[in-house]
Amino acid sequence: MRISIFIISLFISVAGFCQQENDTIKRKESYGIRIGADISKPIISFLDSDKKGFELTGDVRFLRNYYAAVELGFEDVISTEDYMKFTTKGSFIKVGVNYNAYQNWKGMTNEIYFGGRYGFSFFNQTLNSYTPNIKGTYFEATLLEPNTEFKDLSAHWLEFVVGMKVETFKNLYLGTQISIKKIINTKEPTNFKNLYIPGFNRVFLNDMGIGFNYSISYLIPIVKKNK
Repeated sequence: MRISIFIISLFISVAGFCQQENDTIKRKESYGIRIGADISKPIISFLDSDKKGFELTGDVRFLRNYYAAVELGFEDVISTEDYMKFTTKGSFIKVGVNYNAYQNWKGMTNEIYFGGRYGFSFFNQTLNSYTPNIKGTYFEATLLEPNTEFKDLSAHWLEFVVGMKVETFKNLYLGTQISIKKIINTKEPTNFKNLYIPGFNRVFLNDMGIGFNYSISYLIPIVKKNK
C-alpha cells in the first residue's frame, strides 16, 4: 500500500514537473528584427502614373511591449492644384518607438500599437506650370518661370501613429498604420511653399498632415525570452 502511494506521488511530481517545463517552453517569446515594405505605394504607382515611390519598414523588439521602428523610402510625385502643377522628388527617413497595447494569448504575437516618429526629408521641387494670381499674394506675375527647379530643400516633422500587425503565417505579418503629422521646421524656396513633402505627404493648414500604409513584413528571430 505504501509502495503504491509512493509510486502515485512520484508520478504526480514528474507529471507536474513536465507540465511546468512545457508551460515554460510555450511562454517563451521571440525577439528579433522584422523587415518589410509598404505594399500600398507600388499599387498606387501602378494605378496613377503621376505617383512613384517605395517605402521599407523595420522594427526591433527591445522590451516586452516596446519596439524601435524605422521607415525610409523615396518618392517622385506630380501634384496638380487649382492654379499650378509641380513635381516633388526626394528621400525620407522616420525613426521612433511603438508600444504594443494588445494582450496576446499564448502563442500569439499580434500587435495593436501606438507610438511616435521623428521624420526628416531632403528633396527637390519643380514648378511645372502655374497661373499667376495678380490680385493675390501667392504668386507675383512674371516672378517665376515655368519648369523652375528648387533644389536642396528639407523638412523635419513629428508624427503620432496608431496601427496593427497580424501574424498570418509563421513570422509573416500584415499590417496597417495611420499617422498624424506636424512640421517643426522646413526649408522653402522664395515665393513658393512646400505643398508636398516625401514621407510627409500633402501639407495642409497649420503645417499638418496625415498618412497611412499597408505593410507586409517578416520577423527574423534572434533570441527567445521567457514571458
